Amino acid sequence: MNLNEVHRGVGKYKNRKRIGRGVGSGTGKTSGRGHKGHKSRSGYSRKPTFQGGAMPMVRRIPKRGFTNRYASTVYGVNVGQLAEVFEDGTEVTLELLTAKNLAKGTFDEVKILGDGELTKKLTVTAHRFSKSAEEKITAAGGTVVRLPAKRTPAERAAHLATVEA
Repeated sequence: MNLNEVHRGVGKYKNRKRIGRGVGSGTGKTSGRGHKGHKSRSGYSRKPTFQGGAMPMVRRIPKRGFTNRYASTVYGVNVGQLAEVFEDGTEVTLELLTAKNLAKGTFDEVKILGDGELTKKLTVTAHRFSKSAEEKITAAGGTVVRLPAKRTPAERAAHLATVEA
């Protein structure tokens, strides 16, 4: 065998299996479904959790906790990140945070956290502030502007439009 013969006869696409075309075809009569049973019937479908009739793992494992579907998604941005990205005297808004990739994805509220050092005078606008972040911003000569708690559906749609664009 030569190296140029390795892929000879190997096609990109396989011909589809023609089912139910007589006993001589190899897939006639029962059409590859075997005899009787649920899987042989038309319209057969199985739940993703089905485990051969055994009690599914989903039902065997104890359930704990609670997930609030209506809780607001809070995105955290550290004071140190603000110091790296923004110049002295900048007015930091949500739009600027998303533009500079500090607040990514979808979120309802932004919280400024106190990790890192801040020496620049910034006016920071956000929904929430940790106590240490607020102290660091005011100690550097900046100001803190709080936004109302949760975004309205219209604001959320506008944010999604800017993220997807």
